Amino acid sequence: MASRKARTLGELKKQVSRIPDIRQEMRTNLIRKLAEGKPLFPTLIGYDDTVLPALINAVLCGHHIILLGERGQGKSRIIRSMMDLLDEEMVAVAGCPINDDPFAPICTDCRQRLADMGDKLPLEYVPRHRRLVEKLATSDVSTSDLIGDVDPIKIAQGRTLDDETSIHFGLVPRANRGIFAINELPDLAEKIQVAFFNIMEENDLQIKGFPVRLPLDIFMIATANPEDYTSRGRIITPLKDRFDVQIRTHYPRRRADEIAIMDQEAVIPRLDSIEARSPGFMKEIIAEITFQARSSQEINQHSGVSCRISIRGYESILGSAVRRCLELGEATAVPRITDIEAAYPAIVGKLELEFEAEDSKIEDLLDNLTKRAVKVVFDEHFKLDELSSIVEAFQDGMTAKVSRLMASAEYLDGFEVIPGLKKAVQALVQPENPPDAASAIEFILEGLHLSNKLNRQVEFGEVLYK
Repeated sequence: MASRKARTLGELKKQVSRIPDIRQEMRTNLIRKLAEGKPLFPTLIGYDDTVLPALINAVLCGHHIILLGERGQGKSRIIRSMMDLLDEEMVAVAGCPINDDPFAPICTDCRQRLADMGDKLPLEYVPRHRRLVEKLATSDVSTSDLIGDVDPIKIAQGRTLDDETSIHFGLVPRANRGIFAINELPDLAEKIQVAFFNIMEENDLQIKGFPVRLPLDIFMIATANPEDYTSRGRIITPLKDRFDVQIRTHYPRRRADEIAIMDQEAVIPRLDSIEARSPGFMKEIIAEITFQARSSQEINQHSGVSCRISIRGYESILGSAVRRCLELGEATAVPRITDIEAAYPAIVGKLELEFEAEDSKIEDLLDNLTKRAVKVVFDEHFKLDELSSIVEAFQDGMTAKVSRLMASAEYLDGFEVIPGLKKAVQALVQPENPPDAASAIEFILEGLHLSNKLNRQVEFGEVLYK
């Protein structure tokens, strides 16, 4: 039977004799999860053999962590996943801004309250989500933001500048007994880095010239772009040395992992009257576009090609399919090759080119990435000799017209006049389902065009294969 929550220090003393520090707490919960065989970080995909072993080791050793990686590699998700290693609730002195340990308070107010009240000292319970404090490092971050400043209201009430109780604590002290995460660490101004280092290493902070010693209990995580972190002058050496381990993140190395991230993160448009879904080959194409971008010499790879390109691209083609259903009165939204262009606005803002280019050139780049992606996925699904009857039909004068706004049922007419088309579609989807069949037919025709078996002509939004 669970014991009643202690509401005073006296009641707490009857239950426990001490409270573990943050590192002990995280280590204990990690070991318990490992012993129970539970997944540690189920939302981190593609890191099982690389990042996660280093992360687990860092927690076991109680090390401060710096995550090095380009944008869109899940560094923020890693940080938020670390909350799962905290207890559901943490007992603290009631009303304390830095969540003091009731057995050993460190702030002046709480020490005085303990002296005055003894075992009657009131307690509160802090949920785990409040024990993660995140801050984005920007050029305008000040010492008062991170460390603290004199509270003018307390001064107006009669306290003096050299009174420690007149301080309004900043984000770092408020992360006491929790996790403090700072994103893009090298972007901090040098003087702020010095203050940050002092509070990490010396437990010493200075506010308006008044020194305060606070033995804070914090698990520290920072993120940085490798190029910034290793550049001379972007981060002071003592602060770099204070982080115990550097863990290098990376983009998904398998397309299946990229697709799993898409499925996990994408927000699918949901309407009561329309079901939105995507066949596997369309997901593969969107993920492959991102993979092609990561190997393109025209794109700045130091900046990185974020997983958000796949996620937002996937959302965009689903949105385009839903729009078609609204316009045509169909009930099932399935994206097609002709929907991919709708993803370009979601992709272009996330790419940094090696050289400045006009909008038309950028669109040509996206077209080329898409063509390469479609060809790679097509070659994985089909051998050209399997589609010889389709090619022969076009060689005999057959033509096929498709468009984003063509009704799905119209595509099924191709089964009657193009030998082998239905069998090819059946290798991908159920041919009896018009939205799925329409998507597969467009994929097959475009794949044959990119294999130099069909000609392709675009006019007024319609695509003619012949």
